[in-house]
Amino acid sequence: MSAISHHIPDHLIRAHAAGQLPHHFAVVVAAHLSMCDACRAQAEAEEMVGGALLDRLAPAALQDGARDRLLAALDSAPPPPPTPRRSGIFPAPVMQALDGQPPRWRMLGGGIRQQVLSADEDGSLRLLYIPPGRAVPEHGHNGLELTLVLQGAFSDSEGRFGVGDVELAEDDLDHQPVACPGAPCICLAATDAPLRFTAFLPRLLQPLFRI
Repeated sequence: MSAISHHIPDHLIRAHAAGQLPHHFAVVVAAHLSMCDACRAQAEAEEMVGGALLDRLAPAALQDGARDRLLAALDSAPPPPPTPRRSGIFPAPVMQALDGQPPRWRMLGGGIRQQVLSADEDGSLRLLYIPPGRAVPEHGHNGLELTLVLQGAFSDSEGRFGVGDVELAEDDLDHQPVACPGAPCICLAATDAPLRFTAFLPRLLQPLFRI
């Protein structure tokens, strides 16, 4: 793996360590942490700080019967499903989002494919497959987008992003990512709002492709 030069911002690592990130962004951050020693070390430091703060809190009294209810819940709970491991280019958090199965790509046009991993009113999480030399339609953002490169690379007005790199795009960025020569670019992307496409056709197809 090439050196990672675009990292998760500190405030998102802190929010992830505190369990405050929405699911879509949490998966991208967890996948990046599995690939980046520097960010993983920072996340572990944030968790230690959080643990130290919890230790300083005064203990709270339990409600009557809380212990019995907890033990009963443990007795009746089914065993947790096995956690998928990394497979090929896909880190364990991505394999978990894929339910341990290979991607089921859906064509978007021009050789570009996607699989929507989850989508609701809070945002979406998807895998993107972009052939070398192909460009994603030019677009802006109505919120936050995090894009993690899993294979290949892409470039845009913000620079070049290779394996393990994360691009953070907010509503002040309009760009058109282009897959670099070599292997197809495969990315994991999370958004909390629909993209804002420049051209008419992508806007027309946007509801169909849930972008």
